[in-house]
Amino acid sequence: MDNYRNSNIPLVIAFTPNYFIPAATCLLSILKHSDKSDKFDVIVLLSKDLPQVMKDKLHRFGGERMSFTYLNLEGRLADIYVDEKYTVAASYRLLLPDLLPEYDKVLYIDCDVIVRNNLAELYRSVELRDNYMAGVFEATLDFQIPHLEAIGCKPGEYINSGFLIMNLTKLRQDNMASKFIEASKAEYLEFPDQDVINQLCKGKILGLPPYCNSIRTFFLPQYKSSFLKFYSEKDWQAVQEHGTVHYTGTKPWDSFTVEFKVWWQYYEALPKEVKQEGKRNTGMYLLYKFYSSKLGALLGTTFQRTYRTIKYKEKLG
Repeated sequence: MDNYRNSNIPLVIAFTPNYFIPAATCLLSILKHSDKSDKFDVIVLLSKDLPQVMKDKLHRFGGERMSFTYLNLEGRLADIYVDEKYTVAASYRLLLPDLLPEYDKVLYIDCDVIVRNNLAELYRSVELRDNYMAGVFEATLDFQIPHLEAIGCKPGEYINSGFLIMNLTKLRQDNMASKFIEASKAEYLEFPDQDVINQLCKGKILGLPPYCNSIRTFFLPQYKSSFLKFYSEKDWQAVQEHGTVHYTGTKPWDSFTVEFKVWWQYYEALPKEVKQEGKRNTGMYLLYKFYSSKLGALLGTTFQRTYRTIKYKEKLG
């Protein structure tokens, strides 16, 4: 048990050079919320090679707590359907059982995420047994039900694939990587990799607490009633207090969005040499600085509440 507890955590991410800053920010949040003794083997899936200068900076950034391996998968998924809203890199997680034969279990995370919980502790505590993976089930909204029904899923039984603990051993035993890729060729998929995972892994997904992968609607009060159809009031409070923020939809480095300040706080803490690899959105950064003041926090919260109320009333009504 001691050897297991002291072993490195295999952590898989996928990004391209233009996503270097969000990826580094996500990794920083992981380090901040794990013990100093926790170490991670970071496997980076690439659709385009990462410049050596970026690799060097990541290695210095990770220090003794993160090692990095890079897998360039350009051209590996040329035949699958990719919706124009997404990149092919989003589907690379489907290949992991075959890509990483040396691992029995890995943690996968999207880069538009700020982690606010101990991932090493979670990884070690989750017993997947005969399940293909563990993830957070979305609190299905009414307008999402037709899509779920179209792909053979039920409300409350559809996970967001941006945060997964994957049982690679079981997935390999059942040849799931090949099945995932074949299913990904269907052009009716709205969220390609996510739909395929939910279709093919149905009944073999272990649900994680919603604070492990808190998508945008988990934070918005206008969706609380929908959230409580599937989760408890205690779960809602845990999300608000320490939920890992998954910026589905609008990104905080581009626009004002839910938990906007949280992302910028971690960005601020990045090493200077890392931040030099991306062009900062000056307008959003100044808004963050204003929002961090007492007056700005008051006005910003009021504005956000009003804006969201108007926006979602129009959208839903």
